Amino acid sequence: MRSLAIAATGMAAQQTNVEVIANNIANINTTAFKRAQAEFSDLIYQTERLQGVPNGGAEGEVPEGAQIGLGTRTVAIRTLHRQGSLAQTDNPLDLALDGRGWFQVVGPNAEMLYSRAGTFNTNDAGQVVTADGYVVDPAITVPPDAVGVTVNETGRVFARYGDGRVPLELGQFNLAVFINDTGLEALGGNLFRETGASGAPIAGFGGDPGFGRVRQGFKEASNVDPVKEITELIAAQRAYEMNSKVIQASDEMAGVVSKGLR
Repeated sequence: MRSLAIAATGMAAQQTNVEVIANNIANINTTAFKRAQAEFSDLIYQTERLQGVPNGGAEGEVPEGAQIGLGTRTVAIRTLHRQGSLAQTDNPLDLALDGRGWFQVVGPNAEMLYSRAGTFNTNDAGQVVTADGYVVDPAITVPPDAVGVTVNETGRVFARYGDGRVPLELGQFNLAVFINDTGLEALGGNLFRETGASGAPIAGFGGDPGFGRVRQGFKEASNVDPVKEITELIAAQRAYEMNSKVIQASDEMAGVVSKGLR
């Protein structure tokens, strides 16, 4: 019976849906995390009767056909790159992007990676690095005798000194935007990689047209809405249960048929 295979595709789709929702909920407190949603498409159709063909008397056309769909499949898991709320931390190396843009990070094998999580620190050489120790690009080094740093909305970084010296400019955070943010490849660790689907990065600075501003002493929260996730989790659970009921009903119907043939 086709209904068994059709319902099985529905159960597989809802299992994927639950896994996506679970990952969203697990990352509800992950800095700058962007929630995802599963996208589905119907499968191929089997045609029992074509529409538009001549009827039995060849005096007209059949207005409606008979097509039976064979289920559903996952076509994409879309990351929704909406702005998360900004939470004040007062840590001078916590930077948030208020608007579009990505920080540039030099990953393993000198590969250029991109991140929205601006929870930076300094390493033993004074370089500004991510929580996993990856250096930002371009490299910014804080002098050992500086008592603090100031970062303005354009991303320019200045070292402050306790002896009244004029603040020293250390560099500026380069930002990047993409034509299609959803085309970026997620690598984990709040890092993303450019792909052919995302398009090439467009470089700029905070406050440039089309770029967000850099906010010092803030971090971007995830854009996960717990109420929405729980609502979607319940809906996915109910859909899974309904597909399982279809399998149960189909199995019982097949049992009736097999008994009648004995």
